[in-house]
Parts: sequence; C-alpha cells; structure tokens
Amino acid sequence: MLKTISAVLTAAAVAAVFTLFLAPGAPVDAGPLDKPDQAVLKQCTQQAWPYLNCVGTSVGNPKIRLVTTDRLPGR
Repeated sequence: MLKTISAVLTAAAVAAVFTLFLAPGAPVDAGPLDKPDQAVLKQCTQQAWPYLNCVGTSVGNPKIRLVTTDRLPGR
C-alpha cells in the first residue's frame, strides 16, 4: 500500500514539475476582438470544418497549406 501511494505521489510531483517548467512565461492577453476580426470569425464558424475561408485571414492559421484535388497525379 505504501509503495502504491509513493508511486502515485512521485508521478504527481513529476507531472507538476513538467507543468511548471513548460508553462508560458509571458502573460496572456485576452479581450474582445476588433470589429473586422469579429466579422471574419463569424463567417468562418458558419462554414463546415476545416473553415477553408479562414485561411489567409487575420484569424486563420497562416501555416495551413491547401492542396486541391486538381493537383493530384492522374491515374
């Protein structure tokens, strides 16, 4: 019983150290979006996943690479 409790406490301590070590150091600023960004975000959420009309906008992920089916090699 004591070994089990000590193993659980050790795992919890290791997880706490990793969490504190990897936590962001910079403060996170949260607030309302500007009006243009709100409009873009509202248009994006009305579409089905993966929100393709958000790519290239201020709220979209700039690292997404779109590959259309017309670029696939022919059979």
